[in-house]
Amino acid sequence: MSADLKLLKKLREETGVSIADIRMALEETGNDEKKTIEWLKKHGIEKADKKAQRETSQGLVEAYVHQNGKIGAVVVLTCETDFVARTEDFKHLAHELAMQVAALNPKSVKDLTEQEYIRDASVKISDLVKQTIAKLGENITIAEIKRFEI
Repeated sequence: MSADLKLLKKLREETGVSIADIRMALEETGNDEKKTIEWLKKHGIEKADKKAQRETSQGLVEAYVHQNGKIGAVVVLTCETDFVARTEDFKHLAHELAMQVAALNPKSVKDLTEQEYIRDASVKISDLVKQTIAKLGENITIAEIKRFEI
C-alpha cells in the first residue's frame, strides 16, 4: 500500500520526522494515523538507542528564571555538532529541560530523566530527549543541571 500524501505532509509538519521514515511507517501501518504515530515513536527510540554511545562535545547552556525571579535553573545540554546545537529543536529541548529543573528540582541528571514531563505526564524526560535525538539524528545528553532558589 502506498503512503497517503496528505497524511504524510500532516505528520511531517506535526513531528518533524524525516519524510522517508513517515512514508515507511504509513506503508507498514496501512495509512492508519494513530498506528503510524506509535510506529514513529518506537522507531525513533530505537534510533536514539543506537546513537547513545556517540561522543557529545558540542551543545549549549540554557538558563531559565521563573517569573517571580526567585527560582532559576541552568542546564548544560550537549550534542555531536555545533550545527545541531544551533537548531530551534535543540534550543527548545534545552529550554524545556531548564523549566523542568526549576519546577521539580531534581537532585541529579538521572533523577531528571526519570521524571514525568511537566507539559505531558504521559512522557518521561528520557523519552523527550530520545524523541529529539530521533528528529535531529544526533546523540544528545544532559551533561549537567543546577537549580537556584531564594
